[in-house]
Amino acid sequence: MPRAQKKPESVDISSALSGWSFEPGQVNVRIIRGRDGKAKIQLRLDLGLLQMEVSGRPDGKRPHKHASELDYQLHRLKKHRETGSHENDFQLTRRECQQLREESAMFYHRYLSLFVLGQYDGVVRDTRHNIGILNLCRNFGPTEQDREILEQYRPYIIMMEGRARACAALRDGFVNTSIAYLRGTLRNVIHTYGNPAASQSPEALILSDMIHDIRRQLPPDPREELNRLLKKAVAGEKYEEAAQLRDQLMALHAAGAVMVKPAVRTSIAKRRAAKPQKSRRKVTPDSQSQDHSANEPGNA
Repeated sequence: MPRAQKKPESVDISSALSGWSFEPGQVNVRIIRGRDGKAKIQLRLDLGLLQMEVSGRPDGKRPHKHASELDYQLHRLKKHRETGSHENDFQLTRRECQQLREESAMFYHRYLSLFVLGQYDGVVRDTRHNIGILNLCRNFGPTEQDREILEQYRPYIIMMEGRARACAALRDGFVNTSIAYLRGTLRNVIHTYGNPAASQSPEALILSDMIHDIRRQLPPDPREELNRLLKKAVAGEKYEEAAQLRDQLMALHAAGAVMVKPAVRTSIAKRRAAKPQKSRRKVTPDSQSQDHSANEPGNA
């Protein structure tokens, strides 16, 4: 008597997408609870979604029993150095470079998602991971293509790390620290490009806009107004008034006074996190998925 075949288990993802429409031009992301009880990140695509682990490798795998492909290759490099061999004798294979590029695409999708979610520590962690991949491939790739193919994305990754650090500082109320992060990142981006036109690159313009937006929404610095009144008093030979103004200025300088409206600390971070800016860069050749949003750069 023939056995009744079991009905195949449904793998239809329609229920997961129900009520969650794809919005072109936006990075649509959410946190869900997985069957294992752990939080997962889901990134909505036009034809489905990507699901990623919040920490570790985004796909949850442990290549070669290591946390990531990068971690494994760094372990190999460390062992190579410990044998007393010259570092120049260490080399990745083309396949290993490909695997590292594939891993960088995973981490790109996650740090973009984390940025939208406002989880800036995770963005810093994942951008540093991808910088590590770029460094390893640049130093030990077997061909020029393997060494250079990801370098075009270095300015973008640097920018995203700087934006994350700045947004975190802004959220915590450290406005001057936020601006300092952005200015330092801007210098780093321009240096990385290494040409005079770098100040007009997409990354430099985004960082400059953030600095401008933060400064524009800050209340006037009282020291600027006191300096203006002091110059006016001196010009009018009102020396007693000038002395009082000078005393007030000295007191402010000693206190390091900076007036900040609490609203500024959150509004800019939320606005900038909600819609990552578009880059002129193309999707990397090693990309395993298409460009999901008009505001996303290539997989960096």
